[in-house]
Amino acid sequence: MITIGSFDGVHVGHQKIIKRIKHLAKEIDGESVIITFHPHPREVIYPKDNTLELLNTIDEKISLCKKFGIDNLVIVPFSIEFSQQHPKEYVEKFLLQKFNPEYIVIGYDHKFGLNREGDIHLLKEYESNGAFKVIQIKKQEIEDITISSTKIRKALKNGDIEEANQFLNYNYRISGKVAHGEKIGNKIGFPTANIDIPNKNKLIPAIGVYAVNVSIEGLKKQGMMYIGSRPTVNEDARDVKVEVNIFDFDDRIYDKEICIEILHHIRGDMKFDSLEELRLQLERDKKDVLQSFIKDHQIEMNENKICVAILNYNGLEYLESYLPQVLYSYSDNFSIAVIDNASTDESAAYIQEWHPEVDLIQLSKNYGFAEGYNRGMEDIHAQYTVILNSDVSVTHNWLDPLINFLDNHPEVAAVQPKILSLEEKDYFEYAGASGGYLDTLGYPYCRGRIFDTVEKDEHQYDAIENVDWASGAAMVVRTKVFKDLGGFDEDYFAHMEEIDFCWRIRKAGYQIKVLPESVVYHLGGGTLDYGNPRKVMLNFRNSLYTIYKNESPSTLFWLLPLRLILDGVAGFKFLLEGKTKSISAIIDAHWTFFGKYSLLKRKKNHYNHLINKFKIGPELTSKNSVFSIVLSYYLKGKKTFSQLR
Repeated sequence: MITIGSFDGVHVGHQKIIKRIKHLAKEIDGESVIITFHPHPREVIYPKDNTLELLNTIDEKISLCKKFGIDNLVIVPFSIEFSQQHPKEYVEKFLLQKFNPEYIVIGYDHKFGLNREGDIHLLKEYESNGAFKVIQIKKQEIEDITISSTKIRKALKNGDIEEANQFLNYNYRISGKVAHGEKIGNKIGFPTANIDIPNKNKLIPAIGVYAVNVSIEGLKKQGMMYIGSRPTVNEDARDVKVEVNIFDFDDRIYDKEICIEILHHIRGDMKFDSLEELRLQLERDKKDVLQSFIKDHQIEMNENKICVAILNYNGLEYLESYLPQVLYSYSDNFSIAVIDNASTDESAAYIQEWHPEVDLIQLSKNYGFAEGYNRGMEDIHAQYTVILNSDVSVTHNWLDPLINFLDNHPEVAAVQPKILSLEEKDYFEYAGASGGYLDTLGYPYCRGRIFDTVEKDEHQYDAIENVDWASGAAMVVRTKVFKDLGGFDEDYFAHMEEIDFCWRIRKAGYQIKVLPESVVYHLGGGTLDYGNPRKVMLNFRNSLYTIYKNESPSTLFWLLPLRLILDGVAGFKFLLEGKTKSISAIIDAHWTFFGKYSLLKRKKNHYNHLINKFKIGPELTSKNSVFSIVLSYYLKGKKTFSQLR
């Protein structure tokens, strides 16, 4: 899996391409490869051109590609001889012989070879012969990359470092070796390290004083950087110098590599009448810099705290209707990620055009709910992840009580709000209601919904309660717990994966809560109708998967035969209702379950290993569980949750 380009800046546009090739590489069990050139081709072909402004030195580019998870960065020495290759020679002797790629990801306007005669059409010819597959980056995406690079350069020249960093999705860097200076800083109590930048084409931001982070041989410190000609001490100086005062640091670091991350522009350059005036100003600058660090820390804590993750597949209608409301989910900063399961509608284009603040994670095919979330959450590192269906209408600041509760209860791993019906807002919604439970036989039910009986919400279930499972329609989970315990079982595809996962949560000693103070409205059946035979099969199959993986062998000895009988009763009920396809769905569910017995056994051992590794206490069980919700509902006539007590 290779892509080719300069990747100067490795900014947000490049990072989208990097995510794509990483996902594709994972799918084919391969490695991601970026091919780039050094020196920059313009430096070789147009050596007298002094307009080139690079955002990265080669060392900075290497560091950034490593940071964003590229397996291999191949740096090709660019020369006049290399540029003279015929395009077919470039493909056959360079791309095929050196890399033998299965996929090549390339822009629509990418040119290569002698006189830049090679293009996407030539690569397509090789694709038709089976040499490799070509994935073309859309014109709009390439143009967005160019626009981003232009905006970054303009912002840096204007000293608007915050805007540049926003487009970069990291802090702009200046790196090089520490050189000897005139040591004037020592005289006034602000010693500086002078930076010798190795590439003359490296873009240096506007002159002035900046708040920075400094890295020296693995040590990270804070500091303030000066860019300018030092008019106070060198009246006629024209050369721009870069020097940094490192806070709480006095080691000798001459000739050592140093990397400076620029955070904020504090002020422009100034000329002073004396060194004492300069010293006093530097004291004020240092206070301003330290204050900016405090503010950054507060913002970072909030921004890295919550990510609302919405899985989407051809859900343009739902995104248009409900995504704008999600922007007002929490009273402080948070992020939103839409994980797109290779939609064939205009979902992705809608998000990019109308919601650029939303992180779009694009998968190459429809992985379903379970694997789709697992893959998407690889890129989510927030403290809490909000798993939210695209067909949920949220209320203003609905996350506040949920997040506050998790902050104050470390023993709780997941919470859900009260989920009401979007179509009948006085009634609970089928998928979760006011918290989920399991009976002894492993059948799920809810406070507010048992089988097809959905209760009216009369605030009868407004108490905070321990529950067996939180709904995948709207739940908040500790991201670390989700990843530690293996996430959703990807074989489920959809339905009941959250019940299986929540069972693991309880086995690890964590609690799951419902907080009815928080309310959302779920359309329900938006992705797959509740009576759909496909959903029937998934529910019956996944229910068997769940009890097998989570129950003890002694319990399974009697439970599995009893479940077969009860599932047969359910099939007879479908027969009386004329739902013959649902009967076939139950049969398919059982055949699939027994056919995957060996796989399920391995998975059970794997998940038990994770549970034992990360558990915080003994398994927690529900106090509201009944032996059989089927018997209680159909034979005893207990249709509501309150009647079960």
